[in-house]
Amino acid sequence: MIETITIRLDFPYDFERVLERLSMDPLISLNKDERYVMVPTEDRKIYKVEAIGTTDEPIFNIVGPKDEKQIQKIKEIFHFDRSLEPVHEHFATTNLSSIFEEHRGTPIIREFSLYATLMKSIIHQQLNLSFAHTLTTRFVHTFGEQVEGVWIYPEPALVGKLQVEDLRELQFSTRKAEYVIGVSKAIASGELDLESLALLDDEIIIETLVKYRGIGPWTAGSFLLFGLGRPNLFPLADIGLQNALKKLWGVADKPKAAEISSHFSEWSPYLSYASLYLWRSIE
Repeated sequence: MIETITIRLDFPYDFERVLERLSMDPLISLNKDERYVMVPTEDRKIYKVEAIGTTDEPIFNIVGPKDEKQIQKIKEIFHFDRSLEPVHEHFATTNLSSIFEEHRGTPIIREFSLYATLMKSIIHQQLNLSFAHTLTTRFVHTFGEQVEGVWIYPEPALVGKLQVEDLRELQFSTRKAEYVIGVSKAIASGELDLESLALLDDEIIIETLVKYRGIGPWTAGSFLLFGLGRPNLFPLADIGLQNALKKLWGVADKPKAAEISSHFSEWSPYLSYASLYLWRSIE
């Protein structure tokens, strides 16, 4: 018998916006009309997260998990485990208040696996979003597997044994292929233990990750934000964030890093939410 757990949240949560954002990734299996997403986990099981409530009274069925550890993992991925209200209250008196009101109830959704987070970030580096998704899809369809109709990223051990030519056939650059294979080898050997790394402070995680070819500050920051859901990150070099602030503030030029960072004390300790809501404001 398939286990179903029902969860009620005591804060506004806009699952439609969640589905909208997740639908940008062609590898994620979801249904906007029926309001559900299928979630592959690290142990290669598939769980269904289905909204049966409203934004103001959010209720969800989680279908499949059999123990508290599995349920907690789903809660962490979807931000069910901590209220969004302190975040909205914090930004209500800031110069970002209008976008937080407009996108109220929008959570930070984590990637479904830490390994996938790194692979996706490395593959997406310096590519336009459309081709980045094409390349990631080719990678997963070629070397991953499909379970119950849901695509799962390949195991690090398998990718670590590939040759550069295997990825070149999918239109990877030589350098990007080397990065993907090298990082996968380090993870498969246990040299880079993502689960243990996740327990450390942001600065130590970044210091550890950037030692590997193909992982720079942008990729390390993406791992912290979308892999671990860390709350206080703002990628200053991100063009999208600069454009969002230009639009919001009604200025002629994109704001410089120094101008943006001058607001960090006002936005902290929720810089990650500032990043997310600014991205949402121009999507």
